[in-house]
Amino acid sequence: MNLTPMRYKSYTWPHNPRVYSIDFQRAVAVHKTPFSRYQLQDLGMGHRVMEGEGEFAGDGAYVEFQRLACVFYEDGPGLLVHPLWQVANAYFVSLRVEQEPRPDYVRYSFAFWEEYGLYNGLASQVGERTGTAGGGISQAGSQPLYHRVVKGDTLWALASRYGVRLAELIALNPQIKNPNLILVGEEVRVR
Repeated sequence: MNLTPMRYKSYTWPHNPRVYSIDFQRAVAVHKTPFSRYQLQDLGMGHRVMEGEGEFAGDGAYVEFQRLACVFYEDGPGLLVHPLWQVANAYFVSLRVEQEPRPDYVRYSFAFWEEYGLYNGLASQVGERTGTAGGGISQAGSQPLYHRVVKGDTLWALASRYGVRLAELIALNPQIKNPNLILVGEEVRVR
């Protein structure tokens, strides 16, 4: 089977990393209730973590690692295209050399953290965001950015997630009459 190469932002791996692990997480709160034991509250999906290991070998191996490191130093999230999993908007959170680098061999490990909820609707087209699947965002060019509310979302949490002050978020959404109440399925402008 011939797999497509892994890509992130402007970087394409010359050959796919040899080891991958993908970790899904769900946030759950436990509440003690009077005259009962407890209740669980589903706060929704957390971020997905993708970790892996690979190596560059042959002439220019260290130069190839330096190219990957330059992408690591770029700010903000980027589109991660994995050969087996869904396309994701992710942050490149760690890059580590696992042995003393040599000009002809570098073994490395990496980790990406996916932005909240984007794997629900992002895989439709690589490089282009479409729709606003549950818990996801929609964005095209310099147009406004929207988040579709899922169970457990609050304006305060959305402001924190998207790096916006709560007052700005409220001002961007005059259709929300009560900032303490947002409804599942409602679109909230976050930028």
